[in-house]
Amino acid sequence: MTDSCALVDNELSRVISKFTAIQGHSNRVLDDVTASFEGLQDALSQIPPGGNLTPEQNTILRELLATSKEKLRRLTTEHRELHGFVSKVGKTIDRNFVSDLSSTTKTDVLLEEHNIHLLNKVIAQHFYRQGMDDVAESLVQEAELPKEDFTREPFAELHSIWECIQNKNIAPALEWAARYSEELMAKNSTLEFKLHRLAYMQILLQGINAQTEALKYARTHFAKFVNIFQKDIQILMGALMYLPVGIDHSPYKTLIAPEMWIEAADTFLKDACQTLGIIKDSPLSIVTNAGCVALPALLNIKQVMISRQVPGIWSGRDELPIEIELDPEHRYHSIFACPILRQQSTEENPPMKLTCGHVISRDALNKLSNGQLSPAYNFRLKCPYCPMEQSPADAKLIYFQ
Repeated sequence: MTDSCALVDNELSRVISKFTAIQGHSNRVLDDVTASFEGLQDALSQIPPGGNLTPEQNTILRELLATSKEKLRRLTTEHRELHGFVSKVGKTIDRNFVSDLSSTTKTDVLLEEHNIHLLNKVIAQHFYRQGMDDVAESLVQEAELPKEDFTREPFAELHSIWECIQNKNIAPALEWAARYSEELMAKNSTLEFKLHRLAYMQILLQGINAQTEALKYARTHFAKFVNIFQKDIQILMGALMYLPVGIDHSPYKTLIAPEMWIEAADTFLKDACQTLGIIKDSPLSIVTNAGCVALPALLNIKQVMISRQVPGIWSGRDELPIEIELDPEHRYHSIFACPILRQQSTEENPPMKLTCGHVISRDALNKLSNGQLSPAYNFRLKCPYCPMEQSPADAKLIYFQ
């Protein structure tokens, strides 16, 4: 994927370079032609009414027209060449990016009404989380989804506060942090301090007249953070010395840089979701991002299989033929593989938890117990990983979340 993007970027750079060169050359040529005709117009205006052109003037006029025609012809040729470069970019994109995704898709799942219902529900939940209640409610109504399936998570409020921080409006975030101050402190969160630091720096930006207000704010809000952020607080106090010249012209201007607001917004969203016990990203965005990461690798492996004439190796689309590297925050669990039979679990062969806590597949449990899973059989199964004996009927079906 990276190599394909690099190839397209190189072709695009060549087009831009060529366009820039042609544009500069065209402007110079057109300026010269315009200046020549303006000079000719001035010369012709000096001829008395009814007068004729001299042989020299006729020669100059013919040469000027011929020269201008040749220059314009060259511009047309260069413009035609530019079209060739643009067309080459399109061919490079078609050659390096596969548009046929049918080999990695499973559209038949959308033929079932139950799956359509689940998809609409996930989309509606995403809209609710983004604070787009009107869109979500329209989808719920048109898709005939039960309203009781949707619980109003506080994420809409969090998203609104996150946008306020991005817009340098710190008040809603400070109010929320004060409400959950004890929970944040218990989790050793840096959120509350970062928010107060930004609020303090906003006061300093008002200049020397805000010195008293800044000191009062520091005494009120930084006292609880002295043991943890002592050095950071000392730095903030040092910024007071630069109020006469302005914080923008001081070594402390990095404390009001846009990156500080972005960091505070991201910290707020992460810590707030952890505090309230909700996931930061909606399931729809997680699946979409994971799919975008996985798709190029899957397309590449499919092309390799086709080129080597072994397309049947990856026959089922419910499993992946290769390992997909996702970001750490998107790593939840892999498909369970039975340690006994070395097979991945399926709906027909799910993982079973034994009394001792070890997990094996249902097929392995059947083989170890000789099919005697009913409580009527007084059969004792010895766990293959520990000495505990137990009844196969006590094994519990488990689900990974």
